[in-house]
Amino acid sequence: MTADPIEELAADEVLGPVIDEHGPVTIEPAEDLYERLVVSLIRQQVSMDAAAAIRERLFEAVEVSPEAMIEADHADLHDAGLSEAKADYVKSAASAFRTREWDRDTFADMGDDAVRAELTDIHGIGPWTADMFLMFGLGREDVFPVGDLGIRKGMDRLFDADMTRAEMTDAAERWRPYRSYASLYLWRAVEG
Repeated sequence: MTADPIEELAADEVLGPVIDEHGPVTIEPAEDLYERLVVSLIRQQVSMDAAAAIRERLFEAVEVSPEAMIEADHADLHDAGLSEAKADYVKSAASAFRTREWDRDTFADMGDDAVRAELTDIHGIGPWTADMFLMFGLGREDVFPVGDLGIRKGMDRLFDADMTRAEMTDAAERWRPYRSYASLYLWRAVEG
């Protein structure tokens, strides 16, 4: 019988009160991996509100599939709110999905670091986007996206300290092998 991640984390003196306040969360793999990657690319370095607006416009303007995105006109992508760089990123990701024949089976037997290496080889996909893909695309349970601003704010709030990335990573070891769940609670801690 596998342990329940929420029950395990609820016993933690730092995270327990956040879990009590916000209740259970889930980590589930996305139905469509390319679509999920596009959402992460949209969310790079913009507010959640801006990302939601761009996502809505993009998903209305074009079919979000590798094949359709490769064929999409840059003007349509710009009209939906993508910058020139992000239009290139979603097209690069689409090409990778098509030429490398990426699907769920591609990543199933790969460890997190191997997935990160595969993804960050693509123009526009950095460590943060790879971590979001691991968590929200593949549903991996033990990802700690230390480069995320919300994670840093959550760690600072819960530990009442201005921590370096190395210190945050060390502190998050206490939540292994459920750091993805812990990350969701760190975001909840700052979102209210």
